[in-house]
Amino acid sequence: MKISTLQENLKTGVYIVSHIAGKNVNLPILSNVLIKASKDGINLITTDLEMGIISKIRGKVETEGKYTVNAKVLSDYVSLLPNQKINLEKKDNILTVCSENYKTSIKGQEAEDYPLIPKIDKNIYFKLNIEEFKKALSQVIFSVSISDTRIELTGVLFSFSKNGLTLASTDSFRLSEKKVKVTTNIETEDEIKVVIPSKTLQEVIRILSTIREGEINRDENEIVFYISENQVLFTVKDTELISKLIDGQYPDYTQIIPLENKTVAIINKKEFVRAIKASSIFSKSGVNDVNLDFPLGKNKIIISSTSSLTGENITELDAKVDGDDNGVVVNYKYLLDGLNNIEGDSVRMEIVNNNTPCILKSEKDDNYLYLIMPIKQ
Repeated sequence: MKISTLQENLKTGVYIVSHIAGKNVNLPILSNVLIKASKDGINLITTDLEMGIISKIRGKVETEGKYTVNAKVLSDYVSLLPNQKINLEKKDNILTVCSENYKTSIKGQEAEDYPLIPKIDKNIYFKLNIEEFKKALSQVIFSVSISDTRIELTGVLFSFSKNGLTLASTDSFRLSEKKVKVTTNIETEDEIKVVIPSKTLQEVIRILSTIREGEINRDENEIVFYISENQVLFTVKDTELISKLIDGQYPDYTQIIPLENKTVAIINKKEFVRAIKASSIFSKSGVNDVNLDFPLGKNKIIISSTSSLTGENITELDAKVDGDDNGVVVNYKYLLDGLNNIEGDSVRMEIVNNNTPCILKSEKDDNYLYLIMPIKQ
């Protein structure tokens, strides 16, 4: 194998793929990156057996071949080189890397021992704008479960349809749901539902963050999804990420979303966040409770908390309130998470009673919903 490329191309490519390469006592080769040079170009490949990443970089292939070297060693070394042409050549069990007055030899392992990356049928696709997808993911991924007790809740539910994509996540204490439009070639009205691990989606976000505005043209500004029975493939620009899906039945979360409400409040989001943070100082440790009261006919929301150790806090905010005299006790951390992911200056809060989940929405956008289970007194 003999190839040449620019330092910037190799540095970016190795950065994209190397994050999932790690220490594996049983399979040390998984710490390596597979460099594959063929007539189709130069591919950098890594896998942790749960997911695999392939990044194609620009360069010249003089001699076809493939070889694996430690991903961290290659990444650390290449990042120190000047942004000039780099020559890579494999001889025997050594990869020689040369650039101007820099020359190094890296020991590696033969590519035949590297696990194969599975391929997915690309007949059915779904496309979405990169920035829209990043924003949608950020609005749901924080509320996945971190406990393996119910493995399906450690991922995000993707419900693809002809009309769009719905993302949902829950840890049983709160729920996030985001709806976005997608382009697809499916004809049926049936939904395709899959649960994608949060680890995979964090990796997708990391890869998307490497793409800078102005680097891609309008036609490339999309991420494409391909779904199979037990795997998902994301493709963006010159990178592909393939991952196993979570095998499990995601709960029908729509059953816990209240269909009606008894009190609706429109609140300035910035002032609401400030008041919640003030009350959080006096919430009970381990409970994180804050009280939200909506007195009848006063167009106010009263945020309060009491602790036998630190004292108490009461804050009154002006708000547009319609409906019954009402109140609810919630975990302030969950409430702040939701508020921080709602766009716009105002937030709409819908309440039934203190035994029923309350809902947060943007005042002007119905495509995002955040639900919190109340703390029962």
